[in-house]
Amino acid sequence: MSLRIYNTLARTIEPFSPLQPPLVRMYVCGITAYDLCHIGHARAAVAFDVVRRWLLECDYEVTFVRNITDIDDKIIRRALERGESISALASRMADEMHRDFDALGVLAPTHEPRATHYVPQMLALIEKLQQRGLAYRTPAGDMAYAVRQFAGYGKLSGKSVDDLRAGSRVAADDDKRDALDFVLWKAAKPDEPEDARWPSPFGQGRPGWHIECSAMSGALLGESFDIHGGGADLQFPHHENEIAQSEGAHGCQMARVWMHNGFVNIDGEKMSKSLNNFFTIRDVLKEFDAETLRFFIVRAHYRSPLNYSDAHLRDARSALRRLYTTLAAVPDIPTLDAIDWENPFAARFKAAMDEDFGTPEAVAVLFELASEVNRSRSAQDAALLRALGGVLGILQGEAQAFLQAGSSALSAADIEARIAERAAAKKAKNFAEADRIRAELLAAGIALKDSPQGTTWEAAS
Repeated sequence: MSLRIYNTLARTIEPFSPLQPPLVRMYVCGITAYDLCHIGHARAAVAFDVVRRWLLECDYEVTFVRNITDIDDKIIRRALERGESISALASRMADEMHRDFDALGVLAPTHEPRATHYVPQMLALIEKLQQRGLAYRTPAGDMAYAVRQFAGYGKLSGKSVDDLRAGSRVAADDDKRDALDFVLWKAAKPDEPEDARWPSPFGQGRPGWHIECSAMSGALLGESFDIHGGGADLQFPHHENEIAQSEGAHGCQMARVWMHNGFVNIDGEKMSKSLNNFFTIRDVLKEFDAETLRFFIVRAHYRSPLNYSDAHLRDARSALRRLYTTLAAVPDIPTLDAIDWENPFAARFKAAMDEDFGTPEAVAVLFELASEVNRSRSAQDAALLRALGGVLGILQGEAQAFLQAGSSALSAADIEARIAERAAAKKAKNFAEADRIRAELLAAGIALKDSPQGTTWEAAS
C-alpha cells in the first residue's frame, strides 16, 4: 500500500505523488515570535514532525521549510511594551521556541526563514501582482489584494466569494475596495518605530502577514511544491490568501497537497489566548516530561481535535511507562539497521501510517508488539518496538531512566523481585499476601500471568 494523504484542497484522501520524486518539498507555517509557544504550537510542530519522519522512512528526501514571522502588529506592540527592539524580542522568542521544540524531539527544519530577511522577495511579488491587476494602492497608502480579480478565491475554504463576503465586516474607515481584500504592504505610521519599516516602491512600510509565506515558500521551494501544512485556524484566511497571492502572481498551482492539524480543546472549547484558556509548553513541562507530552499528541490523529487536560496527560504518561517497562525487561536490545516491513507488526504499523499518518492505529500496534515482547522476552522484537517508536519520535530514551524519573515507577528488577516474593508467599500458603502483591502490581500497571512454567508479566491493558 502506498502513502495516502487527506488533501484539504480536494476534501478527500488521495495517493501521494511528489512532483520530483524522491524529493518532497514541504512548507509549514511557523510561529509569530512575540511570546512563548503554547500547546497549539506543540501540536502543529509534533504533527508535521511525524509527517516528515514518515516521509523519510518511506525513502523520500525531504526539504522541510518552517518560517518565523518576526515582524507583526503583536511583535511591535510587545516590543514597545518591554522597551526592546523588535529584532531582539523576535530573536529571543525564536530561541525559546527552539528550546521547547528540541525538548519535544522535533527535528530542525531544513530552512527556517525569517520574514524580515525576505522583504525584497515580498516586494517583487507585490509588484508582479500589481502588474497583473491583482493589487492596488488604497487611499491610506497601503497595497491591497483585489480578491474578486482572482477567479479561484475560496477553493481551499470551499466557499464562494459572495458567501465569504456576506460573513465579513467592513470597518467604517476601511478604504479597501471590498471587505475581502487584504493588505499586502502596510504604509508606515508616524508612531511606529524605525525598525518596523522598510523602503519600497510603494513608500516606507512593512509587509502584510499573508505575503510573507508566499514569498518565502516560493524562494526556497519554488513556485509549485508538494505539501503545505499548518493549523486548521490558518485555512482561512491565511492559506486562502497565500493561494491567491502565489497563484495570482505565478499562474501555476502553489501546493499540490494542503494539510491541516486539528484544534486543541480545553474543556470542550478551542484553546485561545482571547479566552485565556491556553497553556504554554513551558508550563506543561513543569508538571510532565516532554516525551509524555509528545506521546499525548501523537496518539491522537493529527486532523482530530485534541482534548487537553492533566488527566489525559497522566494517562499518556502511564501508557508510555508501560512501553518503557517492556523495554526495560529485555537486556541487550540491539539497534536495527533498518526495519523489516515484512514483519507482521511492522506491516500493520506501516499500513496505519500510510493511511493519512494514522498514528492512533500505529500506537495500538506498539502495544500489541509490547505484549508479544512481554511474553517472549525477544531482544529482536524489543528492538523492533524501539525502532517503530522512533518513527513517532518516542521510546528513544534509556528505559530505566524514564521509569525511575517517576517516584511510583517500577523497574524490571523491582517487578521480578515482587514476583519472587509472591511465589514465596504462595509456597508458604500465605495466599492473602500473594493476592496483595498481585493487586499492588496491577495498580502499578503490571499484569501477572501464571502458568505451569512460572509467572510472567506484561503491561496491563
